[in-house]
Amino acid sequence: MRHRKRVKKLGRDKEHRLALLRNQAISLLKHGRIKTTLVKAKATRSFVEKLITIGKEDNFNRRRLVRKYLVDRKMTNYLFDEIAPLFKDRSGGYTRIYRLGFRKGDGAEMAILELVKFPEGD
Repeated sequence: MRHRKRVKKLGRDKEHRLALLRNQAISLLKHGRIKTTLVKAKATRSFVEKLITIGKEDNFNRRRLVRKYLVDRKMTNYLFDEIAPLFKDRSGGYTRIYRLGFRKGDGAEMAILELVKFPEGD
């Protein structure tokens, strides 16, 4: 039974799952939207929204917390300098998910995960 178990395993062990979420989060922050399966989009949404919430207040400790998950220093700086200030007045709901239907090959439900606001000019 999976009572009180919050994490979606996604058919992977812990390290592989963390690598998947990290890569999808970096792609989402870099491009503003990604196309993936619905289950991965829901898992990534929770991961990214926590990072943006931490990034709304800029200090050294919070940068270290985000850097622990986003190992790319440029993306950490981009999150704190460009993305998090867009959501200063928002208390949550930084992303949205659009359902696209089912993938032809294996029937997995596809979705687009995107940031509600994205910096202009990128």
